[in-house]
Amino acid sequence: MAKKPLALLIAGLLTLTVGAPLALASPETATIAATATTQQIPELAYDRFVLPNGLTVVVHEDHKAPVVAVSIWYHVGSSYEPAHKTGFAHLFEHLMFQGSENHKDEFFKPFELAGATDQNGTTWLDRTNYFETVPTTALDMALWMESDRMGHLLGAIGQAQLDEQRGVVQNEKRQDENQPYGRAGEMIQAEAFPANHPYHHDTIGSMDDLNAASLGDVKQWFRDYYGAANTVVVLSGDITPAVAKEKMLKYFGDIAAGPQVPRPQPWVAPRDTSTHGTMTDNVAQTRIYREWNAPGRGTSDENLLEIAAAVLGGSKTSRLYQRLVYQDKLADDVSVDVQQHVLASLFQLQVDVKKGVDPKQVDAAIADEWQKFLKDGPSADELARVKTETRASFVRGLENVNTQASILAEGQLYQGDPGAYLKDFNEFMAATPASVSAVANQWIAKGDYTLTVVPGKVEATDMATASGRAAAPGAPAPVLSAKGDYRVVKSDVDRSKGVPEVNTFPDLSFPTLQRGKLDNGVEVILAERHTVPAVQLQLLFDAGYAADQGRKLGTSSFTMSMLDEGSKELDSVEIAKRKQRLGAIIGSGCGLDYCNASLNALNDQLKPSLELFTDIVRNPAFRETDISRIRGQWLAGIAQEKSQPTGIALRTLPPLLYGKGHAYAIPFTGTGTEASIKSLTADDMRTFMTDFIRPDNMKILVAGDTTLDKIIPQLNAAFGQWKAPASKLPVKNIGEVAAPKQVRVYLVDRPGAQQSLILAGSLAPSTEAPNNLEIQTMNGAFGGTFTSRLNMNLREDKHWAYGAFSFLSNAKGQRPYLLYAPVQTDKTAPSVAEMLKEARGVIGDKPLTAQEISKIKVGDVRSMPGGYQTTSAVMGALQGIAQYNRPDDYVQTLKSRIEAQSDASVEAAAKQLIHPDQLTWVIVGDLKKIEAPIRALKLGEVQVLDADGKPVK
Repeated sequence: MAKKPLALLIAGLLTLTVGAPLALASPETATIAATATTQQIPELAYDRFVLPNGLTVVVHEDHKAPVVAVSIWYHVGSSYEPAHKTGFAHLFEHLMFQGSENHKDEFFKPFELAGATDQNGTTWLDRTNYFETVPTTALDMALWMESDRMGHLLGAIGQAQLDEQRGVVQNEKRQDENQPYGRAGEMIQAEAFPANHPYHHDTIGSMDDLNAASLGDVKQWFRDYYGAANTVVVLSGDITPAVAKEKMLKYFGDIAAGPQVPRPQPWVAPRDTSTHGTMTDNVAQTRIYREWNAPGRGTSDENLLEIAAAVLGGSKTSRLYQRLVYQDKLADDVSVDVQQHVLASLFQLQVDVKKGVDPKQVDAAIADEWQKFLKDGPSADELARVKTETRASFVRGLENVNTQASILAEGQLYQGDPGAYLKDFNEFMAATPASVSAVANQWIAKGDYTLTVVPGKVEATDMATASGRAAAPGAPAPVLSAKGDYRVVKSDVDRSKGVPEVNTFPDLSFPTLQRGKLDNGVEVILAERHTVPAVQLQLLFDAGYAADQGRKLGTSSFTMSMLDEGSKELDSVEIAKRKQRLGAIIGSGCGLDYCNASLNALNDQLKPSLELFTDIVRNPAFRETDISRIRGQWLAGIAQEKSQPTGIALRTLPPLLYGKGHAYAIPFTGTGTEASIKSLTADDMRTFMTDFIRPDNMKILVAGDTTLDKIIPQLNAAFGQWKAPASKLPVKNIGEVAAPKQVRVYLVDRPGAQQSLILAGSLAPSTEAPNNLEIQTMNGAFGGTFTSRLNMNLREDKHWAYGAFSFLSNAKGQRPYLLYAPVQTDKTAPSVAEMLKEARGVIGDKPLTAQEISKIKVGDVRSMPGGYQTTSAVMGALQGIAQYNRPDDYVQTLKSRIEAQSDASVEAAAKQLIHPDQLTWVIVGDLKKIEAPIRALKLGEVQVLDADGKPVK
């Protein structure tokens, strides 16, 4: 249900036209002729065929890695739900992971054993999809599993499964609404579309409708919508069309086509007048949302509105960002985007109003800029920058086979054309200032809905479901999908034998690292990867949040965030414009122990991109006007953290774990405190740069489409003459911390919260510990995977949480080991008790079994081909090698070292890591509802803290 980046939104389409199936023996092979415009992006050549039962299959070959993306898209979403059945599509998506008639167990289990990556399911207004990337040798297993739940599900769904997933979905809804601004989306959707529009309600549905869902209802949903003729399957990766045809017919050919589907028809339903609403929420600052109804995905008008959105509020260089943030200083952030759907789209503006500013001033400034844009449209330069940025983003995204599959699936499902992304891209690239202006004047000149969310106390009455816009005339009647002359084909698959075994697995192909040096001695580490015409570069510095010790907290991350805010020759806006024109991604930031600056450049723009990157890193200006602007945004960000349950916990727990004086005893968000950021000066930042951002504290990591012979001269020109200052490198104080002698419990009040955020922590050995792999394996089994003990208990068994997990943050010193569970309020104390029970059990009478340990080990090994298919993943491995002093062949030898772990060594890691009687608990929730039950557990001393971590008297 997440929004997609602009580059993938252009793959949007209109409707699917189902025709008669093509003969299986003569598939349509689609190779779309490239035009001068479409040559700017790689073409996804595909084969398409239709099984006799109406199931459409699209195949794209990409043999760079021994993996296949399996992407199954059912043409049904929440817009198909009748009155009083809201949330059914999403609830059913959850039920599809409960097992099937021939695999009566968690759906994820065989995939974890096979090393699947990118696995999930999602529901949106127009579709439900399920996807995973598996090793090529596990394709039969994946297709067996997907076909078994598609064709053999109803016998596996009972009242217990329905009740379980109903509880999980309701906690997902509570978790979403418990976030700041978490209820705004439902209100906007209800006001955007009339009550008789299929999009009037949001996808997750209402609590009442979810409670009313019966077993008969959900089974009928399956019969109505999960037929083969209502489905598109895309296989992308290490596969051929011939293999795909054979396997798809074998596993899916005997599944019934299903009934014709009443397909909702496009209905934009624009408003003639403006409407307004206000919502009170537990938020740090006022936020203004504004929405216009727009044409659906894949239409020419929608493609042009994407450009209008980018020019108005798509980046730092956009009209509204420049006006509201830079010029008038009325807002901390502003964005404009288009949320694409089939029947209609939503053109949306969002503004975070600066504290103390009257929202009416913001409205006036927006209206002024809006009218200027409607009058003149975008400039030629604005248009060119948006086009270049979009092309670059699209090219980078194609490296992942799952992304390829999604693009082709959207095209086929919505428009009957897997290559529809090329049509959209052509229209996007052919846009002119006049064409964008004309479309903007048609769709976003009137008829907006504005929702203003203001800070305040949330009452129970505020949580009621929005009634929204009244019904309207003009609703088109649904149209039945084509009947089709469909038939099933007898299968020779004996499903009584269970899931096909996966006995062989492909080896990982990982580039051999190459090393070189610049003229000044700076080390360069290269991993060649020639999959896309781009190069990624990272300057890695030994610094991080830990380097804030003895300085103002937040100095490291604030300083690094300032690098692209202006150099000695360029201001921040010119830097942003040049990045857009080059299609380059330049960023900088910090983690706990490191800071970095990174460049992702297209090959044909590498030289000018590197020149810009060098200027940003070596010549930061730290102008007072820029510092003041970023300081305001930074302080607003801290306030936002302190209004979010997870943000509160992550700011509060580390200082309690490490104690005063330790370099890690800081908010783990890295943002510092209000007092430290308010007092931060340009001199503080220059001192930090002199101390840490220097060539004798730097390694250069390179991954992508280049060679050592090519890149060293370019890097030499950029950084080879950079001289280190005379001062010594500071030493970070990362000392050992003794464990507390008893359990400590801290409560933070969040009145009216629907959920409590539970975060419990202790200290674990460094990432550099000799038994780091055993620690990771232990964590995977205990709380690090979907089928781990914590998640299976609190989500799948108790359904008190949408998810419950444990985490290990990487660190050079002792790292935090965190247990995490957002749970419904009335189950807060019982959930703490269950987490403690699991912790005590794993080091006591219920140690990890050989099967649990083996599951994690084999999954880790087998997931590597999928996990390292992108250049970004290779760069992540490079960083780990450089930062934690690992050998160059660390990835290549990982398989043997994972397999060499003994059960005893993993059990020893559990006893080393888990200390139930020394945990520090931070629980954020409605104090009047959770305090007494927590105290009744008698865990230890209980203290109430405020959002700053200070005791409340």
